[in-house]
Amino acid sequence: MQTDGHASGAAEGPLAAAARAGDMLRVKQLLEEREGRPHGGSDDATAAFAAAVQALHTDVADLLIRRGAVPGEVAPDRLPSLREAVGFGSPALVDALTGGSIRHRHPTSELMELRDLARTWHEAGTEAELRRRTGSSGDVAYTRVQDDEGYYKVGELTLEGVTVRDGHGAILTELEELLGIRTSCDDLVTRALERDPDHTAWGRAAIMLSHRREPEAWAVAETLRADADPRRRLFGAELTRLFELFADAHEEQYCVLAVAALTDWSAEETDPAVLATVLHGLSSYQGPRAEAALLAHLGHHDPGVRRAVAAGLGTSMDGKHLSGRAREGVLTLMNDPDTDVGIAACRSAGDIANGDPVLSDSLAALLDHPERRVRLEAVQSLALHRDERCVEAAKRLGPPRPGYREEELYCLEAAWRFERRRGDTARTTRPGMRSNVASIAPEGTAPWPRDT
Repeated sequence: MQTDGHASGAAEGPLAAAARAGDMLRVKQLLEEREGRPHGGSDDATAAFAAAVQALHTDVADLLIRRGAVPGEVAPDRLPSLREAVGFGSPALVDALTGGSIRHRHPTSELMELRDLARTWHEAGTEAELRRRTGSSGDVAYTRVQDDEGYYKVGELTLEGVTVRDGHGAILTELEELLGIRTSCDDLVTRALERDPDHTAWGRAAIMLSHRREPEAWAVAETLRADADPRRRLFGAELTRLFELFADAHEEQYCVLAVAALTDWSAEETDPAVLATVLHGLSSYQGPRAEAALLAHLGHHDPGVRRAVAAGLGTSMDGKHLSGRAREGVLTLMNDPDTDVGIAACRSAGDIANGDPVLSDSLAALLDHPERRVRLEAVQSLALHRDERCVEAAKRLGPPRPGYREEELYCLEAAWRFERRRGDTARTTRPGMRSNVASIAPEGTAPWPRDT
């Protein structure tokens, strides 16, 4: 449980100070600056991780782990105890204190005790256990917070100055896995459905079940598909989608079963959120039946459904081919009034990358779109089509915005690589000609940092 902050260390660097403050944007900016310097700068990602964990900014700590922090290098007395982390109820914090280089610090006996602690919180209910421990019947302040850098959130409750999060069910699942205890399918489903679809407990349960390539887990997905409750069907759709996504090959038994189930399901589902998840399940495997299932919802009233259609149409088994109907669908969705639908269709058009002039011209028409995200996606897709219009458009976009460097570079680099190849060709055909290809890259950024 969090009752007060940890004291800041002396002579703390800017990165650690930003991490302690929970300033995610500033942390990203400082990490980007470190990457641009020859030796990564003087700030220490591991020290910043320690500061973030001390201040319980778990989303920042998660980011720092992904960007090079090594939790095992932090002295135990500079981190909260695992018992504190379990009591606090943050799955991301428990992950940070049990993962990789730090896991050896916790013997099995300790993990067993903390599994029981997590179960106590989970079975009692976070609010009820918080009231019992504080002895207060006052009002509880509740909000939703980002628990890690990615998609998942948890609830955060504060009572009498004590703050906890409601991730104990997900922590219980994690500790059981660390201990080699097989959680029953029914318990995993129950823990998921107690929370919202963007809660960590939901995602972890679905992932764990989908990794069980066995009849019992598949039967759970089939049972949930037939349920009258759309929330239960939504979890079933996510589970079925992950059965397909995590398959080692398209011919794998559960991949074949999942694709067939999702294709049939798409024709009968009426709830938009469930339908969107079903269609997303067809995005990474597309044969003629799957394509027809996607196209059947091309004009659906819900933008989430159209977004799933747009994402799926660019993923045919032959990555350079679109059927005529699918091509028309992509062209239609590129001009959808919903920005995210248009971006998904633009990305699909780029995935085809076959130089289709109609697709290229439609992408070029988006280079003056009012949304920067759309322009970035159009630049990348044009570059994949080897269309020179991406070069000038990339120059107009300028350097990546501070705090968004990684996301924007992903799009801009495609134009830089295209220009480099064009310059190489010019030098080959006209000896002595000097290319000015580097001019497209923003000042201070090396062109094509990730060449493919």
